Amino acid sequence: MADQPVSSVPVAPAGLSRRAQRFIETEGIRVRRQDIRRHRDAWIKHGIPAAEIERAAAFQDRWGGLALPPAPFYEGGPRILDPDRPEEVPAEGWSFPAGDCRVSMAYSFMIGPDGTFGIDAYQWTPLHASTDGWVESLALAAHARRWATTVTRVKRKAVDTLDLGAFAPVPEVQGVTDSWWRGKDSLIAVYRGEAAGLDAPQCLEAHIYGGLDEWGLYGG
Repeated sequence: MADQPVSSVPVAPAGLSRRAQRFIETEGIRVRRQDIRRHRDAWIKHGIPAAEIERAAAFQDRWGGLALPPAPFYEGGPRILDPDRPEEVPAEGWSFPAGDCRVSMAYSFMIGPDGTFGIDAYQWTPLHASTDGWVESLALAAHARRWATTVTRVKRKAVDTLDLGAFAPVPEVQGVTDSWWRGKDSLIAVYRGEAAGLDAPQCLEAHIYGGLDEWGLYGG
């Protein structure tokens, strides 16, 4: 049961890259949380479909109670991954929170109707095709910061001038609005989510990690 005592040392969920597994198991902690299935009957009485409750519960089984180091963007990301009461978004479907924000923000982190991980601001904006992609992005950023000889931040319109023709997308981050790109000696993270979700192009930002060797580019 999800509300039983758990070890503070997390075991990484199956299906992640070795880099992400190491990141979770060396940098993350797992905290106790209450099983949201205890709210099932009350939520159903309030019109929440049983399938949506089970979808949130499945997220909790995989990710619930996992606290990871802050993200390099989005004000650090969720404080602890854990779901809450599903809610219906008109014309879009049912979503549920992915975890509380670290600070007061103009948006919340949500799991969308199709399982995407994103932010709900002025509009729903998916960042990654799944929570796995979000965690892979965190792991890759931590790895790149450790091994890069240079880190450059590019903002606003300059992001759209980046020449990505010689770069290939990093598939494991499952980029939707955000994306990662791998070149011969560098990695580029492009963060478009806030710019799209808040209708604020000034929030567009990219991080360029340069001077990487083979391990720095891949690392598992």
